[in-house]
Amino acid sequence: MYTLLKTEGNARRGHFDTVHGSFETPAFMNVATAAAIKGGLSAFDLKQIGCQVMLCNTYHLHLRPGDEVVRDMGGLHRFTRWDGPILTDSGGFQVFSLASLRKIREEGVTFNSHIDGRRIFMGPEESMQIQANLGTTIAMAFDECVKNPAEHSYAAASCARTTRWLRRCKAELSRLKQEGKAVNPHQMLFGINQGCCYDDVRIEHMKQIAELDLDGYAIGGLAVGEPAEEMYRVITVVEEYMPKDKIRYLMGVGTPGNILEAIRRGVDLFDCVMPARNARHGHLNTWQGILNIRNAKYERDDRPIDPECDCPVCQNFSRAYLRHLFKAEEILALRLSVMHNLYFYNTLLARCRQALDEGNYQAFYEKHRCLLDSRI
Repeated sequence: MYTLLKTEGNARRGHFDTVHGSFETPAFMNVATAAAIKGGLSAFDLKQIGCQVMLCNTYHLHLRPGDEVVRDMGGLHRFTRWDGPILTDSGGFQVFSLASLRKIREEGVTFNSHIDGRRIFMGPEESMQIQANLGTTIAMAFDECVKNPAEHSYAAASCARTTRWLRRCKAELSRLKQEGKAVNPHQMLFGINQGCCYDDVRIEHMKQIAELDLDGYAIGGLAVGEPAEEMYRVITVVEEYMPKDKIRYLMGVGTPGNILEAIRRGVDLFDCVMPARNARHGHLNTWQGILNIRNAKYERDDRPIDPECDCPVCQNFSRAYLRHLFKAEEILALRLSVMHNLYFYNTLLARCRQALDEGNYQAFYEKHRCLLDSRI
């Protein structure tokens, strides 16, 4: 259940209660696609770096180890030892990314596994069954993430189908819970707004799914190659029609600057692989901008990654050591860098919440929105 605590313009400060604990918003979800953070971080590490919510992927866990295996192991919380809220993406985006291997029809989507090529069918019911086996806190509805740009007629038809699929998701999850087939009988369901960058399609779709009174609403199909200003415009257009008393989630976004812009436009929840992926390539977030730790100038630099950061990495290790680990191709380079970047993102969102609490989010936004995305 979402509680709106206060606003500053369109920016929102809130609180979300779940059966697996509460979290404060705006919030960043740390992406553990296959039930692990790439870079060697465990559930216990996530606690240390201030993570509130973990995100895992339905598609990947269905393929490996298999959602029935996770169910038999007691669900994803027991399997990973993460005791906070977990959100699972429905698998829709992964199906979208397998465009050359898929076939969409009303029943659902047939596609080839990226692991072994076997044919798989997934529709709304199958997605809900998989997520019920995983026992996560929040299940995302199965949707079609349309290529952007797409023809207006296709975007509209796709949204109509996504709405029909959403009704089927809601009915199936309700059935699974009533029949005792869900590992988490209190599992929540979020719907996803689609419509490419067409204002009329986005608005109409948002109106339709808002009528279903779901636990939360996401904006999907953005950050897939369109200009950032287009993304911000769509958020602004859709926000007016999103229920005020429900949590809003912008899927797959993004840079610190993207997040600050989206918070200002009324978004509560974010996820992105970017901080961990960038970290694994030596690109580290700091309060002065983005630092490439592989650069030769850091060879004898005994300062921490960011003197303003109090993460476990910055408290203990130098830039010189991190650079050495990358040059030596040590796995520890990945672990320490990912830990730092995820700590930075969680701290960024904590500072956003503090700024909203103090009524000075606009000043915080103006100071950091360009600086944090700049290259040092």
